[in-house]
Amino acid sequence: MAVPKKKISKSRRGMRRSHDSLKQPTYVEDETTGEFHRPHHVDMKTGFYKGRQVIEVKEKI
Repeated sequence: MAVPKKKISKSRRGMRRSHDSLKQPTYVEDETTGEFHRPHHVDMKTGFYKGRQVIEVKEKI
């Protein structure tokens, strides 16, 4: 059975766990419409990506 040779300090344990925390999702503002969307994703409301329209958006009924 594997047993640690020395105790891991609270500081070292905390440094290891520092990347486990939840982070807020980032959003960027579209230059053409002003809508917020995820970076490097198509804005699904308008169909724009990097200032040009890449998909056709269906009209709501």
